[in-house]
Amino acid sequence: MAEPEDQVPPPDGLDLARALTRATAKATPAARAKQRRRDPSPRSGGRVTGSHPDDRDPQLLDATLSRLVQDHGWEVDLRVHGLFGRWAELVGTEVAGHATPESFAEGRLLVRTDSTAWATQLRLLSADVVRRLNEELGHGTVLALDIQGPRPPGRRGRLSTRDSRGPRDTYG
Repeated sequence: MAEPEDQVPPPDGLDLARALTRATAKATPAARAKQRRRDPSPRSGGRVTGSHPDDRDPQLLDATLSRLVQDHGWEVDLRVHGLFGRWAELVGTEVAGHATPESFAEGRLLVRTDSTAWATQLRLLSADVVRRLNEELGHGTVLALDIQGPRPPGRRGRLSTRDSRGPRDTYG
């Protein structure tokens, strides 16, 4: 049985590919250039090659690390870790000999001293210390100092009592 002439079968994939190839071959060179600009090849990543500097050029390590730190929001964390490393330089050797930074959270720096006398002295100097730290680390990095005296020794042994707080003029 023969097919009637007025019924044409739908084109298959090969016929569609041939028609598309013929259509693009007939396009003008300007239209083909425009098509290439609009649809960059995946190999080049959408970038135009040339002698001008771009992101694919070798970068200095300092610039790359700075961009990484900025992208992840690590600026404050790095400045604070620098504070822990340069504590003696920032507050002076005498204060650093008796006080050490322990933690930093939400703008508050916890500083532990080796005696209550140094805790009192550092509380009196706290405004100057905060100003000096912010000069070095950036304005508003350190908002306040939480100054604490030494920790009391642990209670050990079978003869210890629960109520004993130790010498009260030294710990607190």
